[in-house]
Amino acid sequence: MQIAVVPAKAGGLIGKSAIATGSRLTTVFKALWLFAFVLFAFTAVVYWLHMDWWWMLAVVPIILSQVLIILWWPVAKAGTLVNVLILLVSITALGQWQFFKTAGNETKAILRNASNSNAVVTEQMLKGLPLCVQKWLKQSGTIGKPLVHKVYLKQKGYMRIKPGGKWLPVHAEQYFNINEPAFVWTVKVNTDPGMVMTGRDKFKDGNGHMLIKLYGLFTIVDDKSSKIDQGAMLRYMGEICWFPSAALQPYFQWREIDSCHAGLTMQYRQVTASAIFSFDNSGRVVAVEAMRYMGGGPDAQKEKWIIPARNYSSFNGISVMSEGDAIWQLKEGDYNYYRWQVTDIKYDAQIPAAAFHL
Repeated sequence: MQIAVVPAKAGGLIGKSAIATGSRLTTVFKALWLFAFVLFAFTAVVYWLHMDWWWMLAVVPIILSQVLIILWWPVAKAGTLVNVLILLVSITALGQWQFFKTAGNETKAILRNASNSNAVVTEQMLKGLPLCVQKWLKQSGTIGKPLVHKVYLKQKGYMRIKPGGKWLPVHAEQYFNINEPAFVWTVKVNTDPGMVMTGRDKFKDGNGHMLIKLYGLFTIVDDKSSKIDQGAMLRYMGEICWFPSAALQPYFQWREIDSCHAGLTMQYRQVTASAIFSFDNSGRVVAVEAMRYMGGGPDAQKEKWIIPARNYSSFNGISVMSEGDAIWQLKEGDYNYYRWQVTDIKYDAQIPAAAFHL
């Protein structure tokens, strides 16, 4: 690194006399420039390692280097632009960090009262359920396994924000409480180069809440309503495919439709919703469908919503739907808005601390 030293002149710029050629302070300022460079390099390494707190490290070298730039303004002023760019990126990182920190706190709240019971699922517990549901629980490997109380999972996939829109890569994480039905789902969507949307969908105490922000800073959607409550409950119902023993919870009522279909109704707090589960001949869930409100605004109407399976995997000895789609079947045609893949599922004692690392 070369350090430019400006000769002192009467009435010169700020700091010019302090760093005049031959000044004893020159060595000190060279050391400060080097220190700023080292801090920037370390910050870059932390950023490259995808540590979400890298922006905290960036603050010190930004301030230090900008002070030095002011002192060397005639020859170093171009560095201000670099600092501004790094500062803007750091601010967006701060917004996302705050967003996911809040989601982590919400997750801790929903998991706080989760049961730690070691009760095991038995065939006796299945009595009274539709035969296709019993077959599903047996086929999935649930019999003989502990009742699940808490769940953590990771997803990746592609999302569209409008019919016919561009498929956008997404990464998501989710936590569930089964005994007191609740979930917190967070997602990061890369919309365009350099642009990121962060989203959080929550269901707790029978209430839903959808929040979407640009860079975790600027609110795009902040929706709470009875229609969102119904949609969040239906989402919870459909996602028990990933933890089948939840089908035994007392807030669920099953009814047999035929050998491959069963209706599920959930009533919790002041909210009620119903869905239909479809099974293949082996007992695997092939689809979940319901009439769900598309959005939560005053003009939102119920539309047919379906989650078809595309693949299955085993996690912790439980066979579940691991790939699928989320589709609105509209009058003008199907709107497939989410193609998802579950990449990891953990139950109860295995789940990580309530912190998101998207």
